[in-house]
Amino acid sequence: MKVLVATQKPFAAAAVNGIKDIVEQAGYEFALLEKYADQAELEKAVADADALIVRSDKVTAAVVEAAPKLKIVVRAGAGYDNLDLEACTAHGVVAMNTPGQNANAVAELAIAMMIFMARTQFTPATGSEIEGKTLGIQAFGNVGRLVGAKAKALGMKVKATDPFLSDEQIIAGGAEPVKELGELYSTSDYVSLHIPATPQTIGSINYELITRMPKGATLINTARKEVIDEAGLEKALEDRPDLKYVTDVAPDNLETLKEKFGTRVFATPKKMGAQTAEANINAGLAAARQIVDFLKNGNRRFQLNK
Repeated sequence: MKVLVATQKPFAAAAVNGIKDIVEQAGYEFALLEKYADQAELEKAVADADALIVRSDKVTAAVVEAAPKLKIVVRAGAGYDNLDLEACTAHGVVAMNTPGQNANAVAELAIAMMIFMARTQFTPATGSEIEGKTLGIQAFGNVGRLVGAKAKALGMKVKATDPFLSDEQIIAGGAEPVKELGELYSTSDYVSLHIPATPQTIGSINYELITRMPKGATLINTARKEVIDEAGLEKALEDRPDLKYVTDVAPDNLETLKEKFGTRVFATPKKMGAQTAEANINAGLAAARQIVDFLKNGNRRFQLNK
């Protein structure tokens, strides 16, 4: 069987070599497609693949239809909105992600962004300290818990809300549970987003929520661009000149925001959350191991399209 690694944004060489070793030691053929120009190249490459590993590459219905032998696709990372789960299900393809492998890298970035904005993007202007401030975490999964632990180590008070966790689970993770999302926003100096882009969350971070934040508060987004109501964000920043927004996923109206609000807004040049050597290797090797475990043992632990 053939395992294809297809990445427009390549893995680190150490990750590629590690994936290749895992695949070949399991007795499977390894294939690599990097820096491809368009989807047509990907569709051609998957024609004889039994398994596929991607990063942020889009596995569309057309890609799945072009791969009649495909049994499994693994997104090396936590977010999976680049996978067409309905198409995978329709064609009997198991879709997985690798939760937790990029978590520390994203958590460190969230903390760094918080400090960067507190210190007015390292300009000569007077900044503030994060010690003693309150951090609200929206979604308390792998990344959220790590952000909370790092924030507490820096002397912050940590609150969290997550509709899928009990109060006891949030407390065990080291945060104070908050039931209402509005309360989390209204009582937090910083709010860090870790929600996926789903029909329920897309555009959900809106004017009403953002303007409930206290004076001088900062919203931090290392999740997905789509969860932000961009028009609502712009209006909130206009009406509340004390608020700040920092993001690892640039909004469509970024240039307008920067022109209007200067150092109150910052976006990384490209998505940086998982861009560490460690996360790159961890996610790639995890994807390879999950594929081997599935092909040999039928393990579907991280299946998304159940």
